[in-house]
Amino acid sequence: MSEVQMAPVGEDEGEVRLDRWFKRHYPNLSHGRLEKMLRKGQVRVDGDKVKANYRLNPGQMVRIPPLDGPPPPRKKSTRAIVSDQDAKEIRNTVLHQDKSVIVIDKPAGLAVQGGSGTKRHVDGMLDALQFDAEERPRLVHRLDRDTSGILVLARHSRAATALTGAFRDRNTEKLYWAIVAGVPPEARGGITLPLAKTPGPDGERVRVDRKNGKVAITDYVVIERIGDQAAWLALWPRTGRTHQLRAHCAAIGTPILGDGKYGGIDATLPGMTLSKGLHLHARAITLPHPDGGTFSVEAAAPSPFRKTLQILGFNPEAAAEKMAELQAEEEW
Repeated sequence: MSEVQMAPVGEDEGEVRLDRWFKRHYPNLSHGRLEKMLRKGQVRVDGDKVKANYRLNPGQMVRIPPLDGPPPPRKKSTRAIVSDQDAKEIRNTVLHQDKSVIVIDKPAGLAVQGGSGTKRHVDGMLDALQFDAEERPRLVHRLDRDTSGILVLARHSRAATALTGAFRDRNTEKLYWAIVAGVPPEARGGITLPLAKTPGPDGERVRVDRKNGKVAITDYVVIERIGDQAAWLALWPRTGRTHQLRAHCAAIGTPILGDGKYGGIDATLPGMTLSKGLHLHARAITLPHPDGGTFSVEAAAPSPFRKTLQILGFNPEAAAEKMAELQAEEEW
C-alpha cells in the first residue's frame, strides 16, 4: 500500500482495541511501529489522535499511512437473524429513544456481548432496535451479565463517537443500587482502592493491588440498614474498572448479595430465602447528549431486587428521601 487509506471499522468490530484491529488486518505490522505512527499522528480514528488501547466503534474510519500489504477489506456481516421472541423482549426494555440515543433496561442474566459459550446477548439483538434509523445501534459501554439496569446505545456513528468519548472521559454520572451483606463502617464514604485483574487460587478476577493496580474510586451512601446484618447502598463509580463495584464492596467487608465470585459464602444471609441473583442494579445515568445538552434516565429495580427489599423490611421510599437529602447538600 503506497498511499494513505481510510478503512471502515466493521459491524462486528465494536469495542475492539485499535492495536488488536491492526493485528487482525495487518499481522506483519509490529506493535512498536504502530505505537510510533500513533505518536506522530499518522494513524487516526475519525480524524482524532488516539492511543493503541482506544476501543473502536462500528462505522468509524481509521486513517492508515502507507504500509506493506493490501488495505483491510470491508467485512461482511455474519450476524444471525434476531428471533421474533428476542426482538419482542429487547424492544420491551426500551426506556428512552430519540434520533441519536436509545437506552434500555438490561435484564440480569443477559450478556451485553458474545463470548465463549455465549450465544444470546444484547449485541446480537441490536437489529431489532434499529426501528426507522438508517444505521444499526452500537454499544458504547458495557454492564456485567448479572447486573441489571441502564445500558446506553448510539443510533449512528456520530452519536457513538460522542457517547464513547463521554464514558471514556468520565463525563457521565452513574448511580447503582446494591444490597450488601453487612454494613459499611460509615454511613457515607468513599472507597479508593487500586484494582487489577490477577490470578489466584480461586481463578482470575479483579483484586485490590496496591502495587500494580489502577486507580479505582467509588462513592457510596447507606440508604437503609438492618442492624449490622445488611444494607441497601447507593453507589457512584467515579472510575470505570472491570467489576469495580463488586470488588470494592467485597474489599470493605460488605459483598453484594448473590456475588459468590467476590464474596463467597459471605455474600449470603444465612436463614433467609432470597433471590440467588446478583443484587446490583444500574439505577440511573446522566450524561451529555450527542445533540447537545444533557439527559438523565432511570430504571426501576427488577422484581427480584424489590422482593429482597421487601423481605428484609427496607422502605421502598427510602431511596428517594435519601437522594433528596443529598441534592439539598451543596457539598455532595
